[in-house]
Amino acid sequence: MEKFDSDFLWGASSSAFQIEGGWNEDGKGESVADYNSFVHAGPEQADTKVASDFYHHYREDISLMKELGLKVYRFSIAWSRIIPDGDGQVNQKGIDFYNKVIDCLIKNGIEPFVTLYHFDLPLALVEKYNGWENRSCISAFRRYAQICFKEFGDRVKNWQVINEQNLMVRVDERLNMYHVEAKNKERVRAQMDYNMFVASAYVMQDCHKMMPNGKIGPAISSTMTYPASTKPLDVWAAKMNDNFKTNYALEMYCHGQYPGYYSNYLKKVGILPSMQDQDEQVLRDARPDFIAVNYYRTLVASYLPSDAKHPFGTRKNDVDFDLYGYFKIEKNTNLSATEYGAQIDPIGLRIVLNEYYRQFRLPMIITENGLGTPDIMAKDGKIHDQYRINYLADHIRACYDAIQDGVKLIGYCPWSVMDLLSSHQGFKKRYGFIYVNRTDNDLKDLRRIPKDSFYWYQKVITNKGLVN
Repeated sequence: MEKFDSDFLWGASSSAFQIEGGWNEDGKGESVADYNSFVHAGPEQADTKVASDFYHHYREDISLMKELGLKVYRFSIAWSRIIPDGDGQVNQKGIDFYNKVIDCLIKNGIEPFVTLYHFDLPLALVEKYNGWENRSCISAFRRYAQICFKEFGDRVKNWQVINEQNLMVRVDERLNMYHVEAKNKERVRAQMDYNMFVASAYVMQDCHKMMPNGKIGPAISSTMTYPASTKPLDVWAAKMNDNFKTNYALEMYCHGQYPGYYSNYLKKVGILPSMQDQDEQVLRDARPDFIAVNYYRTLVASYLPSDAKHPFGTRKNDVDFDLYGYFKIEKNTNLSATEYGAQIDPIGLRIVLNEYYRQFRLPMIITENGLGTPDIMAKDGKIHDQYRINYLADHIRACYDAIQDGVKLIGYCPWSVMDLLSSHQGFKKRYGFIYVNRTDNDLKDLRRIPKDSFYWYQKVITNKGLVN
């Protein structure tokens, strides 16, 4: 394997609610992510109150990022730290914090790469408007983004709008849909999804107007599905699983309209969102500069016919849902899986990158890719995570192969820079290059300990991607 280009962006990623802590300090408001963490919290699961405590350790943590050799750090800004109630007064102390983080990154030679919204809608917007179901949330998000562009745009040149909207919209808790009646859930979900697309379109246009040299794009949860057999209906089902879970969103971001297969489905099941006349032009005029790809696994699907008990369009499960009349998710017996069930498939990453580049011809950057598992500290006080090294090495090779295929891949930012709060497994499920010495129910000393993978990735970056 040869080396990557010298301008390739080697980095790592995180998100605000999973790493920062300081959940209500210096004027920060409560977010949906905070609320959900408290619902799950208890002696067996950590919450967002402290997380990895980046809020108080950011200088030390950025110093470690410099030692690691990062060229770019992808992180998110907490909307409720900037505007505590989502659409009211601006919190200057929140702006001050992110100014300090951005300045510290630049001082250490690391490019800030900012996500505006990563699963943490201000809770007040849910209480006022039912969140994204109401178009008031579009205006609130646009105003928040404009504030970020104004305050940080002189130093931040690369922006992501919404992280994994196509995944977020599948999970009721991330949109705080607990109170929505089951009979209305799919209609509300479709409306929220549509309103986020409109908000994204406005924000992409605002970014280009306010920062002529700025670049902005969506971050999608990638889906690559193999057919369960060579039966034509299974092949069709696999393609429709990709279409319904990812491709429809990419088409909306890049082309400004729902593809026919998706709009026809929404009409047929009676959940076509309410739209306004000006939306069509707004959506068409928005142009992403790149696509950010989050990749963890592949799927397998077989055809799932509808029946009297399960009419056409009935959904079952959430993230990897089955859809009657379309597809059913199966297990791939040819792949091994992580302890938490994600099937490991580096070749799938190569296929995904090729597919997206063929369809949309936009530069891509990987902003999440990683192995989540319970790391154990050895008797020598170190974390020997060869399994993570093997995983990342295989996926970096897949990135290189995709580039040789002709894909314009500009960077690789694995998840995550350090151990952080996993939404459903707390600190039992660790992804980081840096170990954070705490458990779900014991903060200990929050000491930062570079893992074996830290020193391995340091060499990869120094050697321009050479993993052998």
